[in-house]
Amino acid sequence: MRHSRSYLVKAGFALLLLAFATGCGDDSTTEIATAPTVVSTVPGNATSNVPTNESVSATFSVPMDPATLNSSTFTVTYGTPAVLVAGTVSYSDSRAVFRPTDLLTNQTQYIATITTGAERVSGDGLAASHTWSFSTGSTVAAGNPVNLGAAGNYVILAKSAISSVPASVITGKIGLSPAAAVYITGYSLTMNASNVYSTSSQVTGNVYAADYATPTPANLTTAVSDMQLAFTDAAGRAPDVTELGEGNIGGMTLRSGVYKWGTGLLIPTDVTLTGSATEVWVFQIAQGLTVSSATSVTLSGGALARNVFWQVAGAVDIGTTAHLEGIVLGKTAITMRTGASINGRLLAQTAVATDVSTVNPPSE
Repeated sequence: MRHSRSYLVKAGFALLLLAFATGCGDDSTTEIATAPTVVSTVPGNATSNVPTNESVSATFSVPMDPATLNSSTFTVTYGTPAVLVAGTVSYSDSRAVFRPTDLLTNQTQYIATITTGAERVSGDGLAASHTWSFSTGSTVAAGNPVNLGAAGNYVILAKSAISSVPASVITGKIGLSPAAAVYITGYSLTMNASNVYSTSSQVTGNVYAADYATPTPANLTTAVSDMQLAFTDAAGRAPDVTELGEGNIGGMTLRSGVYKWGTGLLIPTDVTLTGSATEVWVFQIAQGLTVSSATSVTLSGGALARNVFWQVAGAVDIGTTAHLEGIVLGKTAITMRTGASINGRLLAQTAVATDVSTVNPPSE
């Protein structure tokens, strides 16, 4: 009898183990086979009065395969028959973003669609296409510029050195700190009687250095601190588009937004930034920024240089006769080659060098 009970206990235990293993296997199989879904969208379905510079995005229930989210699987259309809206698609953190190339049309209904070609990493696609609609109003949403603080008082601000090959043409204030005035070279400085600032024939404005008289040292310390805070602000913003053009945006026309690269950024041919006076561009560049010789970055549609921010962890090289628009926030050196020009500011955490270059402040 004891042997019988022992046998029954062992058999029951074995059955429990088998059931547990089978159950775990079923859960695993179910998890792998579960089709991804769209859990939320921006704009939401049937939303009205959407700003005409809005991006369209969808958040998924599981991580997706970025290669399957593109302009074929994520589309925005309007009208009958349907007209495709031109744009780019990016993906990160379970969220796909469609950014229209141009502003959306006022007072128009749009339909966004993500097809079953959008797949999760394991290869399972949406069970059915996900479609939603929204309607635009007639407004453009204002962006949030990077706050430069006191750094915004200078067109050139650096920590270790500022140099020029004459004759550069600089309009606005120049500041250097914590390095002393001896590290401002090529400007033939003339000290003002107050010892608070100096002047140069190449500069329409004053030149300041850390070893000048009060209140210059304290003012520069604040400006440099604000410059570093601005760099951190720009670097920390959530990207709308990542790795656009694999680090080469030559020939592109770009709407406002936050663009991020884990590499350097090359601009080998002309680029246009198009948008209104309230729209903001932030370019987050993990390595260097190179603007090729005779290449221009220009603005259209009312866009302003004061709302364009180039946050660059590596060196910035603006080529011979090249032109740039915007505020350069450089972690290292900024170099302007012969005849290069910028409407904006050069704010470097090391050095700034200009070679017969033109620096104008952004229009207010």
